Parts: sequence; structure tokens; C-alpha cells
Amino acid sequence: MSRIFITGSTDGLGYAAARALIEEGHEVVLHARSRDRATAVVDLANKSLGVVIGDLSSSVETDQLAEQVNAIGRMDAIIHNAGIYRVASRSATAEGHAKTLAVNTLAPYMLTALIERPHRLVYLSSGMHRGGRPMLRDINWLERPWDQTQAYCESKLYITALAFAVARLRRDVVSNAVDPGWVPTKMSGPGASDDLEMGYLTQT
Repeated sequence: MSRIFITGSTDGLGYAAARALIEEGHEVVLHARSRDRATAVVDLANKSLGVVIGDLSSSVETDQLAEQVNAIGRMDAIIHNAGIYRVASRSATAEGHAKTLAVNTLAPYMLTALIERPHRLVYLSSGMHRGGRPMLRDINWLERPWDQTQAYCESKLYITALAFAVARLRRDVVSNAVDPGWVPTKMSGPGASDDLEMGYLTQT
């Protein structure tokens, strides 16, 4: 039995992975963006180790989220599943970051640094990372015209690079970037052609 924290576990792949891991007897810590969103996991909450709350587009709330997880105790594994795709504008966060970058890249980076080191880290990437261009000079889309698809591709390229960097720097941690495929979730839409079950099994 392992203790596992999953970000973005109120729907889609995160919810499916949480449900499967709980059914297998693992202790799972669920995550919701807000208390309202936490109602989506009410069926799993009583079977879980707890539900932590925090909006990953906010660095303040991301910091508080890490504190909540650390208060529960050390995790054996963390699945960085939460992510956003269709953001029509740059949608600057309170700290001035493009929202896609904040949620998909900066939040996992912060949580990796702030949460007590687990044995295993899984970062949800995407095959679309291959379309990412490492525009580090304008990582926050302050100069370029906003392109929601390109911003997503770049954020997934950065999270893949983070997974490899953690694997290199933390030799006692197994760190992987996982592409779950094009699965029918709220993000991908019902027309996605890959298998949802296989998608969450790649995480677990």
C-alpha cells in the first residue's frame, strides 16, 4: 500500500486514477481547485486520506497546498496531473504569469520544491510537447501574440524537461513524464480516440 497525492483529481484522468488506486487499497490524497470543486469527489472523499484545496494558478495557494500535503505526511508518490488547455487569452495570474504556464509548469515546479520528497514523481505531459518551442526569452507571452495551442505545447515541453531534470538531480527519486494519449476527458473532448482507462493506467 502506498500513499499517493494526485493534483487535479476532481475529473478526467486524475479522478480515474484516484478511483483506481483507492480500489487497489492505496491511500490517496485528492486535490480540488476550490471547495466548490471538491464536491465532485464526494464519492471518493470518505475512502481517501483527505482532500486538499488550492488553485494552481496562484503561487500563494500553491504554497498553501504544499503545506496541506506536508501536514498529512510524506507521500510515496505524487502524480502531477492537473492541467489546462483551452485558454482564450493570456489570462494573467495575480503574479503576472500566463495562466497556462502557471498551472501546467510553474505549479508542478513549486510543488516539487515544497512538498517533502517522495519516492516517485509522475508528471503528465502530452505528445503535443513535440510542437513546443523553448522561447525562454518570452516564456510568459508578454511579447508574442497569444496562441493557446502553442502555449500548451510549450508548457508540456517545459514539464517534460522538469521531469528529466528531477531524475538527474534527485537520484533517490524515480521521476517520469507520461503521455496518456488523446483520451476523452473534459480537456480533450468526447471525440478523442484513445482509451481513457489506458490513459490513467499509464500514470499508475
